[in-house]
Amino acid sequence: MIADAILAVHFGVVLFIVAGLLAVWLGAALGWQWIRNPRLRYAHLGAIAYVAAEALLGIACPLTVWEDIARGGARPESFVARWFRYLLFYQAPESAFTALYVAWALATLATLRLVPPRKKAR
Repeated sequence: MIADAILAVHFGVVLFIVAGLLAVWLGAALGWQWIRNPRLRYAHLGAIAYVAAEALLGIACPLTVWEDIARGGARPESFVARWFRYLLFYQAPESAFTALYVAWALATLATLRLVPPRKKAR
């Protein structure tokens, strides 16, 4: 049961990272003001930067490690690689996922410049 809870949290983090950037792009086009919230934007950047740094340093995600421990054993691939394989029947080397994480982090950083966060006017 704990492993499933960790898995749910992990999916939430992935959803935040992926949907967060897409929402900013869409929100910029549609004039949504909430996408300019600095706390949201910097938390989003921090999340993907952490994932990209882990991948570049060859460090396993703590959530993946904890889930594996809770399930009784470690697996050689990352959380995202495992679920891509499971959900999409697609397998790629870990370096492909590292490149994807870094590219997503760079896109998130570029988006901070192109669609900057703003504090609310008082």
